[in-house]
Amino acid sequence: MGKESLIVLGFDPGTANTGWGVVERRGNRLAALGHGCIVTSAKDDTHVRLRRIYDEACLLIRRFQPDVVVLEELFVNVNVRTALAVGQAKGVLYLAASDLPVAPCEYSPLQVKRAVTGYGRASKIQVQEMTKVILGLARIPRPDHAADALAVAITHAHQCAMVVADDVSRPRSTP
Repeated sequence: MGKESLIVLGFDPGTANTGWGVVERRGNRLAALGHGCIVTSAKDDTHVRLRRIYDEACLLIRRFQPDVVVLEELFVNVNVRTALAVGQAKGVLYLAASDLPVAPCEYSPLQVKRAVTGYGRASKIQVQEMTKVILGLARIPRPDHAADALAVAITHAHQCAMVVADDVSRPRSTP
């Protein structure tokens, strides 16, 4: 990645509400470029809802030209019906990101909480408050799904920064 910045498009997948958030990392600074929610109607057939998620995700990818797309993993203790719906939404998000040179990444809620707050058992409001602070926002991002998407994007930006720092600090072997 010979670029001076990294643009991360995060998603909090769901069939009814798919949160999205875009974060840019320049050096050790993070900034929000945008956030929102793709909303579908329960009155629509599943294929129509998934098409809307796909189309809007493609528009976001064209608009922000991210280096990578990241998704929050499904929380394990949800019911089967919810798991299937989230899995379908994740599938169309993967498809939307398939033309990017880097494969999408996923982070668990625990990983997101640790990266954003430093504590794996942080509450949702603690994660939202730290997301606001990290990105220098005036208020907590709304809706909640957008805040979650920004938090997963922050997680990846932090992860990339740690990999770069580790690579830089690792002694080079000489032949």
